[in-house]
Amino acid sequence: MTPTPPASSAAPAALDPAWADVTALGDQLLRLTRKRLLDYRGARLEVSAFRLLWVLADSTPRTLRQLSETLGLEQSTINRQVNAAIAAGHLERLERGEGASRPVRPTEQGARLYAHDAELRAGALRAALARLGQADADRLVALLTAFNDAWDAALDEAGAEHP
Repeated sequence: MTPTPPASSAAPAALDPAWADVTALGDQLLRLTRKRLLDYRGARLEVSAFRLLWVLADSTPRTLRQLSETLGLEQSTINRQVNAAIAAGHLERLERGEGASRPVRPTEQGARLYAHDAELRAGALRAALARLGQADADRLVALLTAFNDAWDAALDEAGAEHP
């Protein structure tokens, strides 16, 4: 059940006890988000190039619009990031795509650098999961999956757009 904001304007919603869980969860989600944007020691890609290559790691070329939708970023931001990744030799545009858009895909160099940086990030995640222990790590993944499913359902009920 979603808490409703307090009726009195004297107490901000964040101070209402009914909002404590929402606030605590929001704080943890922000911590997770910040970790996704970290630079790792020894990484060879900028974070923006890593994120583009992460989406493209399935070997399916994508248009700028598709990348924008997948990453939840403005198309102008994606355009700037893709152009920088092309200039750095990490991505290449295909000659022909559907309509006017020319999809992009990783270059061999981009794929190689992505594999290197993905292993750095995976190593940090494996270390964090190991600190939890196998049972708690399994439980965390199950709970995150259940939470995301519940959040998607709540967004659908609210009529919100979500990926």
